[in-house]
Amino acid sequence: MRNAETQSQFSYRVRRAAGLLAIMGMAALALTSGGCRKEEKAKGPQTPTVETTAVVQKDVPLYSEWVGALDGSINAVIRPQVTGYLISQDYREGEQVKKGRVLFEIDPRTCQAALNQAKAQLSQQKARHDTAKANLARVRPLAEKNAVSQKDLDDAVGAELSARASVEAGQAAVDEAQLNLGFTKISSPVDGIAGIAKTQLGNLVSPSMQEELTSVSTVDPIKVYINISEQEYLDTVASGNRADQMPLQLILANGSVYPHEGRFALADRQIDPTTGTLKVGALFPNKDKLLRPGQYGRIRAMTEVKKGALLIPQRAVTEMQGKYLVAVVGADNKVDVRPVQAGQRIGSDWLIEKGLQPGEQVVAEGVQKVRPGMTVVAKPFSPTAKPASSAPEEKR
Repeated sequence: MRNAETQSQFSYRVRRAAGLLAIMGMAALALTSGGCRKEEKAKGPQTPTVETTAVVQKDVPLYSEWVGALDGSINAVIRPQVTGYLISQDYREGEQVKKGRVLFEIDPRTCQAALNQAKAQLSQQKARHDTAKANLARVRPLAEKNAVSQKDLDDAVGAELSARASVEAGQAAVDEAQLNLGFTKISSPVDGIAGIAKTQLGNLVSPSMQEELTSVSTVDPIKVYINISEQEYLDTVASGNRADQMPLQLILANGSVYPHEGRFALADRQIDPTTGTLKVGALFPNKDKLLRPGQYGRIRAMTEVKKGALLIPQRAVTEMQGKYLVAVVGADNKVDVRPVQAGQRIGSDWLIEKGLQPGEQVVAEGVQKVRPGMTVVAKPFSPTAKPASSAPEEKR
């Protein structure tokens, strides 16, 4: 029993010692944290470091872009000119064909029979004309001798004229039948790319059918249609620049630039009253047949060179509720947040129309750290280390 009492007293002393150690540890931690807070309070907020760059002034070419739809310079719709059953397709869909190339054939037997009938009728009419002409040759000398009446002479003259007219009508019928027989071979009227056939062999086709047989498009050169605003049209006229001498670039759907330049070639006669735009067409060479009707692309043209334009990196501009703000660092390293009037994007830069002066230092990195009137530590902006976000070269 005495041993049990001794063990109990020993456990009590151990627990008491552990409690004292815990209290001492908490007190030391409190003193330490209090000292840290005092030290932090003594230090105060640190001056932020930002990267700045100078406002650059230089002459900048300005570009305009429009979405364009590609179309053939000639689009020939192929339709039948006679009625008959389609018996042959003589081209491969999508291939390049020459003018005069036979594309389809219609069963010619009906047209051949019509031609034979017209020729037979013409032969009859020629025979009647020969008879009437011979009769007139007999009657006319007799009429001069008063051997026949004037009425007989008039009847003979009228019969000869009527027979001659019948011959001419018969010849016209033969010519028409000959043309119709030729129309059974349907040829391409232009050089170009032949499209997919829209009917099947064995179908009865006719000139009154709603759907065409196919179409052939001339694609060298190829047209690109765009719509420009009335203001753009008036600005171009006022500038005195000839639109047909303006080099054009074509940017394809994959972002690549077509290697050949184009030129404006035509414009519609009027402004579209529903959209307020003018339809304009440009021509691009297309010898390799890379471009096809129905494609879309963007036409880019240099419209002017802005003298003494001010440029800053796009990352230096903050857009807020439709307004553009730039943080300017003065000689005293204090920040002045200014509203600016931004123009086009030029590569990774932004053209500033109003609000900045050449040579001023603007914050390009660390804009989120600064506030108006704040003092900062400025160091040169390094765009290679922190590349600007991608953006189109110009924005319309």
